[in-house]
Amino acid sequence: MSTPASEPQPAGTPASSPADGGGAPAQPRRARDEPGAERGDGRFPRGLALRLFVYVVAGHLLAAFLFLLFELGGGK
Repeated sequence: MSTPASEPQPAGTPASSPADGGGAPAQPRRARDEPGAERGDGRFPRGLALRLFVYVVAGHLLAAFLFLLFELGGGK
């Protein structure tokens, strides 16, 4: 079954006014870190930034450990 369409409003009349408790139609809110959510402020999502930081730190620790092994194993 279909629902009846609402009647169009005349050109100069707002659909609802603040006086009658209306206002702008509510936009659905998205979760902050929901995949696909666009912030528009150019920042990384928090989870991505944290993961990137952990990977960079872990990568440097691994590289330092390998460097230490080569220094200790190749000493003359």
